[in-house]
Amino acid sequence: MPIFFQQTIDGTSKLGVWKIEEEEDFFLQKVMPQRYVTHPHKKLQHLAGRYLLGFLYPDFPVSLIQIADTRKPFLQNEAYHFSISHCGDYAAAIVSRDSRVGIDIEISTEKIKKIEHKFLHEEERMMINKSGSNRTELLTLMWCCKESMFKWWGKGNVDFSEMLRVSGPGNQSEGIMQGNFIKSDLNIIFPLQYKFFPELILTWVATKPELNH
Repeated sequence: MPIFFQQTIDGTSKLGVWKIEEEEDFFLQKVMPQRYVTHPHKKLQHLAGRYLLGFLYPDFPVSLIQIADTRKPFLQNEAYHFSISHCGDYAAAIVSRDSRVGIDIEISTEKIKKIEHKFLHEEERMMINKSGSNRTELLTLMWCCKESMFKWWGKGNVDFSEMLRVSGPGNQSEGIMQGNFIKSDLNIIFPLQYKFFPELILTWVATKPELNH
């Protein structure tokens, strides 16, 4: 079974990463794709992510997933909070009964440098430049963290460079960064967990954050 990584975060929250080695029929035994997914590999990623939800919580009602206008998948009754991410041959999911969640996985490549101006705040750029660590990996980590924050928020309309701020060393194989979500009169602070693998970078948030006005 290609469960690549699995972790129980607390009594009500779990996450997992699935390495996709199966054909489409394997996943179709348990889940059905949304109609808008037509590209073969993206369909596999899509199916694997939803399959993983049921793997983490066997009673997860995958068939009841709806898609918001912001493209965020959700359950109408919020029996579970969940988030899904795909990259290459991997799918990741996080599920919680009582915490809002967000997850992201990325493969670190030089391409991230072409978009850093779109998601980095100047303070974050200075932090990376002073770190002395692998710049490409740190940029990818920052992007992952902000994607996890964005999915946690779930309402769209976010400026990644101004509203999503990330701080912390990020120079260990795993650890915690601090996330600040700044919007209007809100300053939401929460921990962002991260983990480096040889193949990819994983970040997630599962928390009921403190709201600072």
